Amino acid sequence: MAYKAAILALLALPSVSAWGAMGHEAIAYVASNFVSANTKAYFQSLLGDTSADYLATVSTWADSYRYTTAGRFSAPYHYIDANDSPPSSCNLDYSRDCGSEGCVVSALTNYTTILLDGRYSQANHQIAAKMIIHFVGDIGQPLHCEALDVGGNDIDVLYDGEDTNLHAIWDSDIPESISGGSSLASAKSWANTLTTAINSGEYKSQAAGWLTGLSVSTAATRQATAMQWAAEANAYVCSTVLKGGLSAVENKELSGAYTTTADPVVKLQVAKQGYRLAKYLDAIVAAI
Repeated sequence: MAYKAAILALLALPSVSAWGAMGHEAIAYVASNFVSANTKAYFQSLLGDTSADYLATVSTWADSYRYTTAGRFSAPYHYIDANDSPPSSCNLDYSRDCGSEGCVVSALTNYTTILLDGRYSQANHQIAAKMIIHFVGDIGQPLHCEALDVGGNDIDVLYDGEDTNLHAIWDSDIPESISGGSSLASAKSWANTLTTAINSGEYKSQAAGWLTGLSVSTAATRQATAMQWAAEANAYVCSTVLKGGLSAVENKELSGAYTTTADPVVKLQVAKQGYRLAKYLDAIVAAI
């Protein structure tokens, strides 16, 4: 009965997934297009899935897990609360912004350590892999790296005439307006478009630079890698998300010009975190 009640409670909760499920799946599909053969074999074996969807199908697991009794402890792991002052000042400080219960930076650091440690069980390694796949996505969403108004959750806006909040439109509405839907097929199609952009299009000259500083060799370098990614995302809070201040977005319709301005940032961050996820997983497998 307790298990049934927990499931019913989970179903009743709103979806709060960085980039929404579709965005996380798109990031995972981009990653699956760039991982090495050894990495693909390792994670397909670990996750028990030999299909092409092996990363995408677990990319939102961490969001479901956080709403279970067993996984409630992981809720703070999905964000880092930058206590800065957008739009005049955006910045991150680990000691200031990563709370005592942890944050996305500490979580990515710690779950990488677990996956690299052969003393943990296969079940522990599976959980760590799912967390890493998800948190590399979370850390690229600007409002998951911002404390103001609960990362924009308390900033009321309109989107296509519907009442919502600023965080939600960055999670789902804007990405879905780009990909054309919220399905797994939409995520895969968008990921293929972004993959082409990385291989031969607008991101080709940038992609190598996205990997600067990426390292899993020590706990310190893992944390530094995660902090670098979070700081990049946080900077967009000032330059794009809240560029005009609260008055420019609060209770405003954001499906028009605002979305047009946000589109390139969303595309870039999803492409960037997908490519980084691939190379981060490659680095982990190379170190095991």
